[in-house]
Amino acid sequence: MAYDATALQEFVRAAAEEHGVPGAAVGVLVGGREVFVGHGVTSVENPLPVDGRTLFVIGSVTKSFTATALLRLVADGLVDLDAPVRRYVPELCLADERTAATITVRRLLNHTAGLGVRLIVETGDGDDALAGYVARLPELELIGRPGDRASYSQAGYNLLGRVIEQVTGRSYERAVAELLLGPLELSGTVFTAEDALTRRFAVGHNADADGVPVVARQWKDTRGNNPGGGAVSCAADLLRWARFHLDGDAAVLPDDTRQSMQRQTVALRGSTLGDAFGLCWFLREIDGVATFGHGGSANGQFAELLMVPEHGFAVAVLANGGPGGVAFNRAVLRWTLEHHLGVVDRDPEPLPYDPARAADLLGDYDTDSMTLAVRADDTGLELEVLIKPELRAASAKELPADYPPFPFALLPGRDDDYLITAGAFQGQRGFFTRDPATGAVTGIDLAGRLFLRRPHGN
Repeated sequence: MAYDATALQEFVRAAAEEHGVPGAAVGVLVGGREVFVGHGVTSVENPLPVDGRTLFVIGSVTKSFTATALLRLVADGLVDLDAPVRRYVPELCLADERTAATITVRRLLNHTAGLGVRLIVETGDGDDALAGYVARLPELELIGRPGDRASYSQAGYNLLGRVIEQVTGRSYERAVAELLLGPLELSGTVFTAEDALTRRFAVGHNADADGVPVVARQWKDTRGNNPGGGAVSCAADLLRWARFHLDGDAAVLPDDTRQSMQRQTVALRGSTLGDAFGLCWFLREIDGVATFGHGGSANGQFAELLMVPEHGFAVAVLANGGPGGVAFNRAVLRWTLEHHLGVVDRDPEPLPYDPARAADLLGDYDTDSMTLAVRADDTGLELEVLIKPELRAASAKELPADYPPFPFALLPGRDDDYLITAGAFQGQRGFFTRDPATGAVTGIDLAGRLFLRRPHGN
C-alpha cells in the first residue's frame, strides 16, 4: 500500500511558516519505505522548488562521514584507535605539549581530547588546507586534560580529517569519496561549490531586523573545516546513509565496527544532544526507545539525522532558514517519531525562578570563538551567545548570524541543569560546572560545548 505523505507535507508546511524557514526537505524511512517531502524554495532571490534531491550544507552531520571513514581505516588495520594522534600526524603541536603527545584517535572521535570548540581561521581552498589548519592548532584553547570530560570539538574532527589524509595519502575529500561515497552510491553528497552548483542546491538565510529572510552570502565554511562540517548532501542521500548505519554493508565496513559507533563510550550530562557519545554518534533514549544521530548547522542552514534501530526507522530534516531552523527541525523530528512510532519526546518541567538561587550563575563565559553572558531581571534568567567581535572583524568571509538572547530556567534534580524555554534554541538543555573543592561556578555547557567563566565575570 502506498504511503500517504499528506499529513507530513501539511505539518512541514505549517512548521516552516511558523519558524520562518524558506525551504525544507524531509526524508523518512519507515516500514522499509522511503518517503520524501519538499517545501518552499532554495532561495528567496532565485527560487526553485525544494525536493528530496536538493542539496543543503549539512554542517556537523559531516562528522559521521569523517568518523566512518576513520573506522574503515581502523578495520583495515591502518589506524589504531588508542594510538597517539602524533603517530599519524607527527607535526601536531598544541598549546600544551603533553596533550599534543598523548591524545588518542579515540578521544578525538568521542570529544574527550580536551580541545576547545574551533578555530576561525582561513587556510585556503587548496589540498593543503587541512595541513594549514593543523599548523594553527597551537592557537586553540584547551579546556582540560584528555579524558577529563566530553566537550564537543569541531577542531578535533578537523584533526581527524588530517589523520585520514596522512594515512591514505589522499586529500580528505577524495579519501571519503573513495572509502564511502562511491561504494554506497551517495552521488548527492559532495564537498565543493563546483560539484554542487551543477545541481539544485539551497542557500542559507538569516532573518533581518524585521524578521524577513535574507540570503546568507557565505554558502559554506572554509575547506579546512570540511571534516567537521563541510559536506553538502540531500535528504535522499541521508536516508541511504541511515540505511547503511542501520543495516550495514560489510564490503564498506564490518558490522562489528559499524555497531561499535553506536555503543556508549562516555556519558553526557544534561544535554539535548544526547545521553552519551558513541564514536561520533549522539546516543539518546527517547520515551524508552534507543536512538542515535547527529545534527548540524551552517550559515543559515540546519540539518538533523536520527535513527531508531529497534524499528529500522530514520528521519532526515534539512532547512535553509535561521534563526528558526533549529526549532523547525526539532519540531519535525518530534512529529515523525510520535506519528510513526508513538514515541513522544517531551521537555522536562523547569523550576520557578529563584533570584537567590540564580545569583552565582550570573556572569560572562567564553570559548575560543564565542562569548556567553548569563543575565537576569525580575522575571527570570537569559543567556546571550555571540561570535567574538574581534573574530567577525578579522574574518574575510561572512560568519553565521548571532541569535537574540534566550530565556532559560533551572531544572529539578541536579541543581545546575537548565532548559532554554523560548527562542530559536527552545528545548535545548545544558548545565553549569563547579569547582569540586570550592563549589564556585567555573563554566557552562551549551550544546555539548564548554564555555569557561571569565575571571572578572563574578
